[in-house]
Amino acid sequence: MKRNKWVVGTLMAVLIVLGACSSKEGVAGSDEKIKIGTLNFIEHESLTAAEEGFYQALADNGYVEGENIEIESVNAQGAQDNLNPMAEQLAKDNDLILSLGTATTQALANVEKEKPIIFTAVTDPVDSGLVESKDAPGKNITGTSDYMPIDKQIDLLLSLDEEAESVGVIYNSSEANSAIQAEEAIELIEDSGLRAVVTTITSTNDVQQNLSSIAKDIDLLYIPTDNTIASTMPTVKDITIKNNIPSVLGAPEMVDAGGLATYSIDYTSIGYQAGEIAVEILKGNTKPATTPYQNAEELILVVNEEVAEALEIDPSSIKIPK
Repeated sequence: MKRNKWVVGTLMAVLIVLGACSSKEGVAGSDEKIKIGTLNFIEHESLTAAEEGFYQALADNGYVEGENIEIESVNAQGAQDNLNPMAEQLAKDNDLILSLGTATTQALANVEKEKPIIFTAVTDPVDSGLVESKDAPGKNITGTSDYMPIDKQIDLLLSLDEEAESVGVIYNSSEANSAIQAEEAIELIEDSGLRAVVTTITSTNDVQQNLSSIAKDIDLLYIPTDNTIASTMPTVKDITIKNNIPSVLGAPEMVDAGGLATYSIDYTSIGYQAGEIAVEILKGNTKPATTPYQNAEELILVVNEEVAEALEIDPSSIKIPK
């Protein structure tokens, strides 16, 4: 697979002055390893990239697995019932927790009120009830948001077929991140005078049937960052190519796996930003309650050349509309 990537924004690393958190903060003067837990909801390349970015930031600042930190990583494998017991175990056994996504962070918030929880890939931390406000979270939780430039993504999508009349939208209605993005996209599509054809899923088993059912009735397809659909991108790729449907997706990794294009954030970067926040907490310079959560500062255009060619679209012609 080929991938074109144009960096169109500038990532600004922001180090925030914060306050102390626990008896094991920092490594200076202590031989005891800091225990860090990671809770993930499902196998998803975007979340994997964010996790890798997080631990890279820690390593770049002297917090290295096997030397002064221990890492426990668990995955609910897409099963909501697994989240609460996993959250309870991680909270019990670790000093700081990395949470990947909204559902995992909500589960952790329900069981742990004191230890620092650093989230990444959460679309709307305020509406999700995780923090009181962006600038003053007010709790033991902070991190980085993966809020997308939905308006720019829809502009990009509509530029792919200026004669389009209908746009398909598919998402998992039980995923808060996905639903927030999808609802905004639907409103933007309808405001543009096009018809939104919406179908929702609840599991990976629904993707092929639901997408196939609307394929003949749409000219374009929008898929938000959706953990469930991300794991079924080969199916999405096959259906969109077969029906000649250009698609724009929420995350770069979803494009790599079979979508056509996106204008989105870099998940490695927001993971790294979350890691920098964690570093300040581990150093004893910060408290999550007073640490503003951060949005991504880097936006990238990603085009899957293989899919573009299959749809008889010149990859170089796909650009961000002005």
